Amino acid sequence: MTIERQARDADVIVIGGSYAGQSAAMQLARARKRVVVMDAGLRRNRFAASSHGLVGQDGRSPDAIALDGRRQVEAYPNVEWWEDSALRARHGNQGFEVESASGRCFQAATLVIATGVVDELPAIEGLEQRWGKSVFHCPYCHGYELEQGRIGVIAVGPMSLHHAMMLPDWGDVTLFTNQALQPGPDEHQVLIDKGVTIEPQGIKRIVDTATVELQDGRQIALDGIFTVSRTRMASPIAEQLGCVMEEGPMGPYIVTDETKETSVPGVFACGDAARMAGSVSFALGDGAQAGISAHRKLIFA
Repeated sequence: MTIERQARDADVIVIGGSYAGQSAAMQLARARKRVVVMDAGLRRNRFAASSHGLVGQDGRSPDAIALDGRRQVEAYPNVEWWEDSALRARHGNQGFEVESASGRCFQAATLVIATGVVDELPAIEGLEQRWGKSVFHCPYCHGYELEQGRIGVIAVGPMSLHHAMMLPDWGDVTLFTNQALQPGPDEHQVLIDKGVTIEPQGIKRIVDTATVELQDGRQIALDGIFTVSRTRMASPIAEQLGCVMEEGPMGPYIVTDETKETSVPGVFACGDAARMAGSVSFALGDGAQAGISAHRKLIFA
């Protein structure tokens, strides 16, 4: 690949143009800084038809929310938006250099990493194609719309106990242990006291809207299913720069301080990549903090 050697200079490069990245870019744009946004266009919630729990946007399409945000950010003349993936990042003579998949090279004094995470789902036939439609991970985002109906929890490990204990507030819950979880006596009693049905039989596949077909041939019809995904970084950029990571209950995340600065001075991180668990609301707040902090770094560093 040929890199464009005349690097485009900016004050801040925001890597990732979803909700957290847009929020960070907005703060920086309004501070009249030169901002480059690099976005590969793969939002984590692109599988969902609607987004919930975000005040002022409840029930809207995630695509529509993201498009409105991009248009508002791009309206600032000091913002460049590139539909491009960041491949490599390194310390440069003037701060940091970022190379893109299309061969561009960008330089900036500070970086904001808002690259998000990728969900790795349990290997159950029929589950992946229902992800974001009738199979979910967050009850706060999707539980209310199930109208207190029949809810399944597919266990993947200890975190699934928390799911099963929470979800009775949203409906009638069946916990499918699926050889991934064996509740102890005390946990078993707590689940029973909360009205949770425990199904020990293994799962063969998911059919129809959200019907669980068991290995013994039985089918349990549900209105929605929740499970815990394993997450991984959607981009290698933080690792390339040497940002400290920690292992959370669902996967690794970038460690930041209260200003959203990483262990690498001048590099900030926000959104799902920098949280043990996230949502659109958290991403927007984190992004605003990262953008403001990156601006202050430019002034006071």
